Amino acid sequence: MSVRTKRTFAYLVFASAVLFFAMKDRAAEVLKADVLKEVRSGNWAINNSEEPGKVEFALMDHHRGGYSSHSSDWPKSSFPGVDFSKPGRQDVHFTIARDAGKIDCEGFLDNGEGAGIFHFEPDANYLREMQTLGFSVDEEKQFSMAVQDVSFEFAKQMKNEHLSDLDADKLIAFRIFRVDSAFIHALRDEGLKAADSDKLVAFRIHGVTPQMVHSLRQAGYSPDEETLVAMRIHGATPEWIEQLKQRGYDHIELEKLIAFRIHGVSPDFIQKLQGLGYKHPEPDQLIAMRIHNVTPEYIGQMQARGMRDLSVDQLVNMRIHGID
Repeated sequence: MSVRTKRTFAYLVFASAVLFFAMKDRAAEVLKADVLKEVRSGNWAINNSEEPGKVEFALMDHHRGGYSSHSSDWPKSSFPGVDFSKPGRQDVHFTIARDAGKIDCEGFLDNGEGAGIFHFEPDANYLREMQTLGFSVDEEKQFSMAVQDVSFEFAKQMKNEHLSDLDADKLIAFRIFRVDSAFIHALRDEGLKAADSDKLVAFRIHGVTPQMVHSLRQAGYSPDEETLVAMRIHGATPEWIEQLKQRGYDHIELEKLIAFRIHGVSPDFIQKLQGLGYKHPEPDQLIAMRIHNVTPEYIGQMQARGMRDLSVDQLVNMRIHGID
């Protein structure tokens, strides 16, 4: 089924400036002319989502020489009047109303998937109201804030959290990555300050959760926010830490755990070393072994040549000096 395409541009009508004069105590009043604005238009598409009760909704448009695309999973309830269960083809018209403006959509669905065009009507009061809350918003941001549903209430909530470096762009990022008051409070309940806007976004991007912080604290750690992000980037998860514990490495410093992940010190690597007679090398020794490629295979080759009592430091030195 081909997707219908068309371009629709509409313009707001100029309002004439009219000067009224009143007699005696009445001052002159001037009606301000509306500024001619281009209605933002583009295409939308809806596809099935893997998440139950949701669809993948995309908005694409060319505006002032640029191109933007927004795509994410939306609840089906976000599209008033649309019956996604209806089989076959149907024409649809729905409006997504947000504080920042209205996104008016028309087009078709075919067995729950389809496409069409949209027009964005910005709310005339949004920029002023957001400025009152301390957020500078331009027309480009206003469209993104409508798409991401940056409401007045959400802006007030985030402002009340007393976060550093909070601006309109961060509000948009918060909505994209699901940073909200519940997430912030849950982190604070686990002992984190959770007051840096950039770190909160990084937490969501890399998967730092209150549950992760809770598990680490139960294990006796007191991680700072930078370390938490580094742990997630390199895959030093509580589950992986538990595997190391089973190999006899309990409560290793978090910085060394990150180094383990960077250099490839794994539970499997440790198990193979233990099988070769190296029951508990120090964490720094394990890291040095991986850096200098002292592998279980290399140790096995040396043992096969009769060198069975080599220490870890001797093995590392042999590798450094090219003894194979």
